[in-house]
Amino acid sequence: MPNQENNIEELERRFPTLAGAAFAATRARVLAAGLSVLESDQGRLYEVFPDGRRVLVKNIEPPIPNIRGRRFTIR
Repeated sequence: MPNQENNIEELERRFPTLAGAAFAATRARVLAAGLSVLESDQGRLYEVFPDGRRVLVKNIEPPIPNIRGRRFTIR
């Protein structure tokens, strides 16, 4: 069992990097297909087009820093 726990811990350590790479690859594929993506930046939501244009969609709440153990209530 200890070997299996080590494997799980290794996967958990790699998850943020793998998720980031998967997200970036998917974003690139969507833009290459001629579609737009939504992207948040500094409390604003933008629609980003394949030609690089960014159109403001709306203002949103700024991101909340993640603190380990913090609990959030989803409305």
